[in-house]
Amino acid sequence: MSVAEDVGAPSSTTDAVVAALDLRKVYDTSGQPVTALDGVHLEVPAGRFVAIMGASGSGKSTLLHVIGGLTPATSGVLRVEGHDLSAMSDRARTIFRRRRLGVVFQEYNLLPTLTARENIALPLLVDGRSLDACAARVDELLERVHLRARADHRPDALSGGEQQRVAIARALLNDPAIILADEPTGNLDSKQSAEIWALLRQIATERGKTILMVTHEAHGAAYADRVIVLKDGRVVGELEPKGSGDAALVATGYQELAG
Repeated sequence: MSVAEDVGAPSSTTDAVVAALDLRKVYDTSGQPVTALDGVHLEVPAGRFVAIMGASGSGKSTLLHVIGGLTPATSGVLRVEGHDLSAMSDRARTIFRRRRLGVVFQEYNLLPTLTARENIALPLLVDGRSLDACAARVDELLERVHLRARADHRPDALSGGEQQRVAIARALLNDPAIILADEPTGNLDSKQSAEIWALLRQIATERGKTILMVTHEAHGAAYADRVIVLKDGRVVGELEPKGSGDAALVATGYQELAG
């Protein structure tokens, strides 16, 4: 069965690579409904670097997980690259995520027994490809994330920043439309964090990738073209640092919107 048959044909008429309309997510916690997303409207054009900020419990990670097909929305419409994720089965969302989305988490999620090269190739190895068959693509990605010299090191021989760069390279393996990054620098020091933010900025600018990054750090959000601020599951406003690196602008604007 082809991917198109699994996930359905694109149905969106907008040029936005992500388009959410009245998106809601309600969890049932011990019989008590908890609303994580409360009518989110969102459009993200292709090739933009967008940061999502909000306090703990604001719904920012939930929004990223819904967009990534990791959890279904309770109601509303969500189209990613023209495909209606809100109408997909769990299996179709999984296939779509594996083939069209790249996901980077705070935890690097690398297999400790595999080298950096093997960890990057893992999605293709799982699909039955050999390491030799994807060697050229993996080498290209190692160069892109500045890890060619560390290709044969296992995670325990890599710094936290290097491990996250391996995770980013793995997320790029299938040439996805979108990279979703959930607090990608949460375990890193300031120097390593800046390197990761700069790398994501470079990927968006030079490779035309759409990046959605959840962060609580104004310094990181300042690398984005646009910052979406969530509060209590709703979008309360936006900022436009335009990749300027102006953390003070983001911090001040965020406090005005979310305070």
